[in-house]
Amino acid sequence: MPSDTDRCAQPQRRSIGARRNPETEAAILTAAQELVEEKGLRGLTMEAVAKRARAGKATLYKWWPSRGALLVALYHASKGEHRHTDLGSLPETIAGFYSYVFGFWQTPAGRLFPLIIAEAQSNEDVADALQDYRQERLADLTALVSRAQARGELVADTDSEALADLIMANAWMHLMTGRIAVTDPAKLAHDVLRGWCLPDGSSA
Repeated sequence: MPSDTDRCAQPQRRSIGARRNPETEAAILTAAQELVEEKGLRGLTMEAVAKRARAGKATLYKWWPSRGALLVALYHASKGEHRHTDLGSLPETIAGFYSYVFGFWQTPAGRLFPLIIAEAQSNEDVADALQDYRQERLADLTALVSRAQARGELVADTDSEALADLIMANAWMHLMTGRIAVTDPAKLAHDVLRGWCLPDGSSA
């Protein structure tokens, strides 16, 4: 692999105006991934990423305003554009949610997430980026819960966002306590939704 000095001797990658240059974006994320693998999260600095990716620091800060934003973007890119599917019944949908996230967190790419959560405890910009990411994921999960509520699966006074927050918090708690090898996500979903679904629903 070329050294950082060799990389910097090459021409800097150029932007294409307000639009992101896909080649430059890919180079930046690849450089960030390499630095994390080689040096851990502490080795991920905007200066080091810009140098290795042969990109201007101004470009990095335009696309990711902080190191934390870049770190979360790296995780998001490794995860891809996955969207959780509404399976027509909330217990089945949430079982699918748990099955996917627990499985992904056991992959090399997924193992970055608990490191991000840990880093957020002492780094404000990582904490801010993680909170933004959490709000995006919470909005997606809330939409799934709201659909179930519209189908009449939930008790009348259910707060869709509060229930979605509980579902997500349960997943994060399993991650941070090393309990993601869940063998029965359907049972976990049933237990989390107990008291929220109507007795004659699929969770009964």
